[in-house]
Amino acid sequence: MKKVVIAGHEILPGEFKEIDINIARLPSHTQIDTPIYVSRSEHDGPILALTAGMHGDEINGMEIVRRILDEGLHKVTRGTVVCMPITNVYGFLNFSRDVPDGKDVNRSFPGSKNGSLASRVAYNLTHQIIPCIDYGIDFHTGGAMRTNYPQVRAMLNDRTNQELAEAFCAPFTIDSPFRPNSLRKEASKKGKNIIVYEAGESLRFDKHGIEEGIAGTLRLMKHLKMIDDAPKPKEANRIIWSSSWVRAKHAGLFQPSIQCGQMVHKGDRVGTITDPFGEFKEDVKVPETAYVIGLNNSPVVNAGDALMHLGMDNVCKLENKNAD
Repeated sequence: MKKVVIAGHEILPGEFKEIDINIARLPSHTQIDTPIYVSRSEHDGPILALTAGMHGDEINGMEIVRRILDEGLHKVTRGTVVCMPITNVYGFLNFSRDVPDGKDVNRSFPGSKNGSLASRVAYNLTHQIIPCIDYGIDFHTGGAMRTNYPQVRAMLNDRTNQELAEAFCAPFTIDSPFRPNSLRKEASKKGKNIIVYEAGESLRFDKHGIEEGIAGTLRLMKHLKMIDDAPKPKEANRIIWSSSWVRAKHAGLFQPSIQCGQMVHKGDRVGTITDPFGEFKEDVKVPETAYVIGLNNSPVVNAGDALMHLGMDNVCKLENKNAD
């Protein structure tokens, strides 16, 4: 059997091991460790990494990985599963997207051993995790007061990325280029394939998004022949080739009249913006047929704020073309 080494620790066939990677210390001199849980089956197979909490306030991904561990779903028939429920421990402790120096870990790859705090976290992932794996799912959540409908983001012009996204079969798959200095881009440079799963909003559990994330992970495991059974998709997968934002034309109170995930048609009224005094009311309409893949939940908006994220598949594009 092949040798499996994760973060400098050999994992034997049939072994489960918890590994702590030391990142740095708090000003109180308390050490900060990132825990990694590795489960290897007795049979050879791919090494799959499940990473969450790159942004410390994105708790839906953390809950997905936690439930996978809690329910024993990381114990596969073939291969190895590497679980990191909280990548950015600093952000988690501070209910923050970033680390205390204000930097974004997912814009800090490949990182530096002696650089900023975010750069050090990225450095450890770059050198101790990415080289050891074959595939990965990086779990994320929408921003503050902004919901993302369950969606996978992948480079669909890459055959392996496309196959992983198809196997996961989220309600939406978005053709998404690499973000500069991101985990996904750095992994690609090393010949590793990582897709991103997004669902819900930060600091709020989203039951639907969590369940979809677990089910999709199991489907991907089955595709990689790590397990033999996985749940069937409850929703059709739609491939989103392009997207745009509907933005507020005026400041005021935003009240949407549609749900995230819903299909809307060109010219549909999807909400209103009013002032607090009953003197102003404006209908919000969509400029094209699309799916609502992200929705702003904040009732107070300023002019130019993003109200909703619209995604278009081939059906939407055809309808928009025929309407022109």
